[in-house]
Amino acid sequence: MILVAGGTGRLGTLLVNRLLKPNPPVRVLTRQPARAEHLAGDLVTVVSGDVRDPETLAPATAGVDVVVSAVHGFTDPHRNSLAAVDRDGNANLIEAAKRAGADLVLMSTVGATADSPMELFRMKHAAEQDAAASGVPTTIVRATAFLELWIDLINQTAGRSGRPLVFGRGQNPINFVAVADVAAVVDQAVIDPTTRGKTLEIGGPDNLTFDQLAQAVQTAARRPGTPRHIPPFMLRLMANSIGYVKPELGRQARAALAMDHTDLTFDPTRLHQLYPALPCTTLADVLARNGTEHTA
Repeated sequence: MILVAGGTGRLGTLLVNRLLKPNPPVRVLTRQPARAEHLAGDLVTVVSGDVRDPETLAPATAGVDVVVSAVHGFTDPHRNSLAAVDRDGNANLIEAAKRAGADLVLMSTVGATADSPMELFRMKHAAEQDAAASGVPTTIVRATAFLELWIDLINQTAGRSGRPLVFGRGQNPINFVAVADVAAVVDQAVIDPTTRGKTLEIGGPDNLTFDQLAQAVQTAARRPGTPRHIPPFMLRLMANSIGYVKPELGRQARAALAMDHTDLTFDPTRLHQLYPALPCTTLADVLARNGTEHTA
């Protein structure tokens, strides 16, 4: 039995569908079971629980062989959601996996360090340290920025003007990865016990600035005009004003400031040398697939 915490999200949904093909039944842990209706099936069991509430995790992990943590609190409206979910919630899940005698596959991010300017990266690093100290056989999967997430955000901000917003200068190269590629790596980690004790880092084939990404999305959507920009001083103002009323917006503004100058480039060659069959999806492929899905 495999438990996927965070199985209703973008990554979790793809992962559950992959895991169902050759593996044992899958159990999905979610705070809102209604969100998992699209995953229902003979081999999928949906259980209600919250990584922030340790008491809900014991029944969820009972009889489980591998626990996959794909949870994150980045878009949560609560002020301390990253610490509550990505750090403390993962600590609770790690302890539950230990008591159940299960292995762990922990989703993290490329660049996770204790002194990162990005809070999410610091919390993911803390979770990695908890896993290492727990004695639970663990595979850590680190990924770069999810390509589909940022494509969706760019399209959403285009609005009526047809010109998307870029947060910051838009000139800093960033590595983006297709979510399906990440799901393939997590799937590999689940089924391959020789990855325990290892960290697998996955990224996409290209390092792109937000200006380049936004322009590619514009071209694919056949929208004229160039992207608009929210300059760094406006992001700081957002973080220190509306960010107090809507913590998720403040969190996004602070992340955008960090992404505007932090080195977020990545070379995915090493992992693909280890696992040549893993997909390496380009931006053009993702945009073409999205266009096909929208017209289907």
